[in-house]
Amino acid sequence: MVSIQEVEYEQKSILRNLLELYKYDFSEFDPEDDLNANGLYEYKFLDHYWTEDGRYPFFIKVDDKLAGFALVRMLGTEFNQNIYSMAEFFVMKKYRKQKVGQTVAQELFNRFRGIWKVAQIEANRPAQDFWRKTIDRYTDGNYQEIREEGWEGPIQTFSSAARHNDNE
Repeated sequence: MVSIQEVEYEQKSILRNLLELYKYDFSEFDPEDDLNANGLYEYKFLDHYWTEDGRYPFFIKVDDKLAGFALVRMLGTEFNQNIYSMAEFFVMKKYRKQKVGQTVAQELFNRFRGIWKVAQIEANRPAQDFWRKTIDRYTDGNYQEIREEGWEGPIQTFSSAARHNDNE
């Protein structure tokens, strides 16, 4: 069974450990990301998830075992809707191809009603494929793919609020 669980402050070190695995996996797509002098990647925004409003950290679990994490960020509001970003998203390799990521993404889209922006870097083709397929299924094809200044790669944008209202 796939589930998500909010990360409590006391569990921050567990999330930090998972972020190291994520950044290691991601390093093949980001040549700028190197280890620090201590042999760690570090994630500079980790503390922000407990010190800033609009940041939401989640563990992904499969049968109550850690399987990854998702970091959701509220970017602001537009047209009386909150705008959310999937800041980081990681499913451990052993759980990929089992619809774990798709299940979690859909649950988060439903939990955070509003406009979503899900961005991938240009080099990360597997992530682009995953998000296009997941968002296409979630929205029944009702999403846009855009480019924004300051970001090198595609961004899928859609409204989870519109989807929810259509299904009530």
